[in-house]
Amino acid sequence: MGYRFRLHRKDLAGKPDVVLPKYKVAVFVNGCFWHGHDCPRGKRPSTNTGFWEEKLSRNVERDRSNYENLESEGWRVAVVWECELKELREHALFSLLDSDMP
Repeated sequence: MGYRFRLHRKDLAGKPDVVLPKYKVAVFVNGCFWHGHDCPRGKRPSTNTGFWEEKLSRNVERDRSNYENLESEGWRVAVVWECELKELREHALFSLLDSDMP
């Protein structure tokens, strides 16, 4: 599609998976389990619940903090969930990034 992008920019909060610097867009592709998505893939384990609750809650809080830091620096943040990837089509990418992009 002709967009210039960078992968895993270490100088940005959370090290986004895909960065479109010209448009100041940071895209995170999150695994449902590890990032606490509310879907069947994000279900928390029923054993060792104390450990998993603490671990996964820290991940969710860290994500929230990273998104807020990026937004405060003028970046737009987009999150693509693992469970959405099969349904995501090229036309959905435009709405994900923003409709005013060429």
